[in-house]
Amino acid sequence: MKKKFFILPVLSTVLLAPAFLAHQVSAEEAQASPEPATTELTSQPAAETASAAQPTAPAASAEEKPAAAETIKIGAMGPLTGPVAIYGISATNGLKLAVDEINANGGILGKQVELNLLDEKGDSTEAVNAYNKLVDWGMVALIGDVTSKPSVAVAEVAAQDGIPMITPTGTQLNITEAGSNVFRVCFTDPYQGEVLAKFAKDKLGAKTVAVISNNSSDYSDGVANAFATEAEKQGIQVVAREGYSDGDKDFKAQLTKIAQQNPDVLFIPDYYEQDGLIAIQAREVGLKSVIVGSDGWDGVVKTVDPSSYAAIENVYFANHYSTKDSNEKIQNFIKNYKEKYNDEPSAFSALSYDTAYLLKAAIEKAGTTDKEAVAKAIKEIQFEGITGQLTFDEKNNPVKSITMIKIVNGDYTFDSVVSK
Repeated sequence: MKKKFFILPVLSTVLLAPAFLAHQVSAEEAQASPEPATTELTSQPAAETASAAQPTAPAASAEEKPAAAETIKIGAMGPLTGPVAIYGISATNGLKLAVDEINANGGILGKQVELNLLDEKGDSTEAVNAYNKLVDWGMVALIGDVTSKPSVAVAEVAAQDGIPMITPTGTQLNITEAGSNVFRVCFTDPYQGEVLAKFAKDKLGAKTVAVISNNSSDYSDGVANAFATEAEKQGIQVVAREGYSDGDKDFKAQLTKIAQQNPDVLFIPDYYEQDGLIAIQAREVGLKSVIVGSDGWDGVVKTVDPSSYAAIENVYFANHYSTKDSNEKIQNFIKNYKEKYNDEPSAFSALSYDTAYLLKAAIEKAGTTDKEAVAKAIKEIQFEGITGQLTFDEKNNPVKSITMIKIVNGDYTFDSVVSK
């Protein structure tokens, strides 16, 4: 399929949100933005990627494109079609919003950002193919991938090339182990598992816990294993561990076994489509445990019929920020996102938005787009975004806190901020 490129122009007639960062899986409904017209989404001018009702500006001709040296080429990828498109669309919407603002406020080093966004369909092979296309195109850095498995595959090849790669939302631990040029903005699977076990003890006073996780998912199993290990260190007894596979819809056999142990806490670390089903069935078999979940719970309310809200009432889950936070920067981000996409941003949106600004800050700190200089600047950065303050540790993972969300009456409420 032919790849198209678009230039991201400054829109002098548009009133833009302030570029408010100092220098932000595991998602939205797929209808939060228009479905891409093709399975390979080429970069659109971020300021023009609004709702389907708005006309799309024609692609710039080769004669109209400035020379490569006049723009900063940033590659991006995500699952924009396929079974996990809901996450990719949410994440890349946040990215495009940030690029809009950056370009409208002068770009990076006085140059406009040219964003080339490709659809990898949630597939590792497609992701590597997309990466190779972006390298041939001339990207100076990569924002992506969105989910963990394709991120691992891309990180392995990016490490060989030395091109700076930042995944906003890939939580699997070994992503950043690929090379010194690979970073992430979200916290890792083990980190959130450990923090949630500590939360279960310190906040909930749990003495017993049970875990049900997706054995087909590195994400789900990774968080579950870290949670169970840390729970035991905290003196909490793990009274049951049950598993299931991708595509399963009936969890009552596993939940009935867990119910016999009557744990204080039921830990469910998966993405929200499964989380909602498991929570409803847990209540149906009589489980009264407090439910605690990982960041994949973000978005669960939209998958649960209001008649079943009781099943997810008082669920606690980890997240990267809270839309209820009164911080002016966060509220401006939410306002601008809603205006552009007619939906509320998820954590995926916020993390990708933050990643764009973090990369901007790093390139400006380096004073160049040289890949080694940019990677070094990312490593040394102290950044504050929508999802909080962060620095990077020796393994290029962010040092940051976790926001705990509590579901009350079908709404996400802010509970607390926790860390190890």
